Amino acid sequence: MSTDASPQPLPERTTAAPEGIFHRTYLLVTLGALALVFLAAFESLAVTTIMPLVSRELDGASLYALAFAGPLATGVIGMVAAGNWSDRRGPAGPLYASVALFVLGLLLAGTAETMTALLAGRLVQGLGGGAVTVALYVVVARVFPPVLHPKIFAAFAAAWVVPSLVGPFAAGLVAQWLGWNWVFLGVVGLVVPAMLMIVPALRGLPASQAGSRPWDYGRLAWAGLAALAVLGLNLSVEVPGAGWALAATAVAVALVAVRPLVPRGTLTARRGLPAVILARGLASAAFFGAEVYLPYLLVERYVFSPTFAGLTLTGGALAWAGASAVQGRLGARLEHRRAVRIGSALVLGAVVLALATALLGWPAAVAITGWIFAGGGMGLMYPRLSVMTLALSTKETEGFNSSAMSISDSLGGALALAATGIVFAAFTTAAGGGAAPFAGVFALTAAIGVAGVLVAPRVAGQAAA
Repeated sequence: MSTDASPQPLPERTTAAPEGIFHRTYLLVTLGALALVFLAAFESLAVTTIMPLVSRELDGASLYALAFAGPLATGVIGMVAAGNWSDRRGPAGPLYASVALFVLGLLLAGTAETMTALLAGRLVQGLGGGAVTVALYVVVARVFPPVLHPKIFAAFAAAWVVPSLVGPFAAGLVAQWLGWNWVFLGVVGLVVPAMLMIVPALRGLPASQAGSRPWDYGRLAWAGLAALAVLGLNLSVEVPGAGWALAATAVAVALVAVRPLVPRGTLTARRGLPAVILARGLASAAFFGAEVYLPYLLVERYVFSPTFAGLTLTGGALAWAGASAVQGRLGARLEHRRAVRIGSALVLGAVVLALATALLGWPAAVAITGWIFAGGGMGLMYPRLSVMTLALSTKETEGFNSSAMSISDSLGGALALAATGIVFAAFTTAAGGGAAPFAGVFALTAAIGVAGVLVAPRVAGQAAA
């Protein structure tokens, strides 16, 4: 894959399409893909809701953090494998295999009688879930015309957001009335029909022209190393004394390992596709690194109930879905680079408002309102970054570039969450609690947001790579 082509304007794809994503030509594949995205998002939120109950019932407190970090780590391996496979043979095989692994993980977790068995299921589930994301992106590239990409990615964004409104409540009801096992097992019965809706579209897809290309086992090895680094960083807070050294080593290893997994020049924000991939990771890091601490701030400093504090994020979720829909309707009337610049600025502004709220004791409404703008910023730029990734790819690199974007997204969020955990613990120890730990977290994520704003103008297009 070459990333040295001379810069060229990224096409805005203004050609009109007679069909929408819900036209009968695309209806089944659209519904099936949206269902898979929705179920993956629901499962992620549902597990967050029920894990305290699962940990207590299975006596697994020592593995609690790993139950979340593990799937994220194995997902990186799944992303690379699915990308390599898609570039060689097309997306059909990777999608079948990834859905099968996702279902297997759900079955293992749902029937687990020990925390170790549940963790094994979660690892398999993460491997399949990471691969599903990449395979679906390649399906979009092969099935939908480019003019419809903004709309299908806007629909994907909405499918991720909607579970944030209903997922925790639904999971709580299922766990209360049927048992936590059915939060895993119940999804199996929905994943299979969703996959069947996509099958007709997969049958008509031609194989990749790169079928003779050998498997890139070196890239898979780097993915495994990156996954281990993510796990090490997440667990570094549990190591007394040597935690900072372990964290620094884990970050260094992760950065070294990720270089072969993304386009050349990504870590230095080279203009075009590399900057697009980096912008995705920085947006994920700034947004999710701050979001998990906003309800915590409201509970600890403003005496909100946990339920009400969690509901304050609903505004951000709705804004994400709304902005995604708006950018999809605007299409080429909103330039890709402008959407990314506006979105990254909105996220940074919201994090700065959260920082000021924590540091200066401003009313909670300031941070809550700010988070609505953060959600809007993410909804504006996330689909456009996906569109740009495919527009800057060739048939032979769609899998690699899609996996690179997903890896950047995943690793960005994972590294930020681990880093904010370390900062929060350090400020809690040094300052004895109060506003300082929250201010430290929001200051770190604001710095990441500044980096995102600086990278945003560099997403201007190159030739496809």
